[in-house]
Amino acid sequence: MMVCVCKARHLTKEGIASPMLSVSALSTHLQDLFTATANRLARETGCVQRQVKWTGAVLAQTLVFGWLAKPEARLTDLCHMAATAGLSITPQGLDQRFTPALATYVQRLLQEAVQWVVAADPVAIPLLQRFTGVWLEDCSTLSLPAALAEEWCGCGGSGETSHAALKLSVRLDLLCGSLHGPVLAAGHVQDRVVSQDHPALPANSLRITDLGYFSTETFAALVATDVFVLSRPQARTTAVDADGHVWDIADLLAAQTTNRVDLAIELGAQTRVPCRLLAARVSAETASRRRQAISKDARREGQTPSRSRLLLADWNAYITTAPADKLSLDDALVLARARWQIELLFKLWKSHGKLAHSRSQKPYRILCEIYAKLLALIVQHWILLTAAWRYPDRSLPKLLAVVRDWATTLVDTLHSGRSLSTLVRHIRPCLATAVAINPRRKHPNTYQRLLDPSLEVLH
Repeated sequence: MMVCVCKARHLTKEGIASPMLSVSALSTHLQDLFTATANRLARETGCVQRQVKWTGAVLAQTLVFGWLAKPEARLTDLCHMAATAGLSITPQGLDQRFTPALATYVQRLLQEAVQWVVAADPVAIPLLQRFTGVWLEDCSTLSLPAALAEEWCGCGGSGETSHAALKLSVRLDLLCGSLHGPVLAAGHVQDRVVSQDHPALPANSLRITDLGYFSTETFAALVATDVFVLSRPQARTTAVDADGHVWDIADLLAAQTTNRVDLAIELGAQTRVPCRLLAARVSAETASRRRQAISKDARREGQTPSRSRLLLADWNAYITTAPADKLSLDDALVLARARWQIELLFKLWKSHGKLAHSRSQKPYRILCEIYAKLLALIVQHWILLTAAWRYPDRSLPKLLAVVRDWATTLVDTLHSGRSLSTLVRHIRPCLATAVAINPRRKHPNTYQRLLDPSLEVLH
């Protein structure tokens, strides 16, 4: 098993930077991040001014691995982790450390971590292996105490995220398991704007996003760098067919007499993007349910549902810039369904990692906790890549639970100055035994559909 570790800015047009590095490269990076880098950033942020008891390394190891081991950890649990890192402290003493300076420090450490991209061997799924990467991109928003509105302004309105909110933008590569991000932004910032802070994608990769990222200008820029796009279309987007006729996407599909569509079009009124319109007609029952949902949403907003959206309800429709030999209609349907995996990742972070949960009401303790938990989730993901990503039937909840069990041992190894490489090698067999998801016949798992796209049509 080989793992590639590189700075995000070093990605090449051909894919992840080479040569491939061994597990020891990841171990060395982790060791540096939670010792030398942690100490340097603590000094730079003024979080630690006199290294008598507290050091940046002890702080980082206490918070990150403390919440990694127990996502709902109490202060006493964190104090136990601090003892493993070589420091005896009371819960009251630890509680006093949650200051704006500590929040800045942990945020800087998180920013340092996300500069690195870790990639596993490609998963054994031929559909994904046609590309240098299959990148899912999405955002998730966490509500924050109103006192943090100056740092992370909210979305407005009357919801939980109205005053203060933190937006997380993440890319996940289904092929090699790499993460880009999380990139942090204020809650009110649009998803497409946050996306601009991610590194460039490698040529011959596929980017899959939802309608929040739909932009013909963005698609044109990606085409110029040999990156393929798969996206749902906006109903009223202009499309020019092969005969030069101008349509709305919804009207063009309504004019089709077949149940399966694969049309060459140019997308956009101003910026013309050569692409394919792929669509499969849904059952009358499914279309009716969709129209009812569209009408219900429109009434809730005090609006009338648009004719174009109601027409588009008859189809599972997508646009792609990938050629037919890379992506058939069936391939596109199953990959579009797989976009749900990025939302499942956020759900996993919130349900298993308790990212949106805190035992405290203190604003800066909550903020420190979010940053530290994000860093813990990144470390979890890096470690599971060393053993399990290449297996299509992996279970992320099971794998992340295994890594949590080793959190205290990881800190003990860091504190003792021993190399993490041997420990990571001990963790790998444990990860390998926790991989399997049971296959399903009636409702196939995502990995089953990716291995056999015809299952998408049958179900």
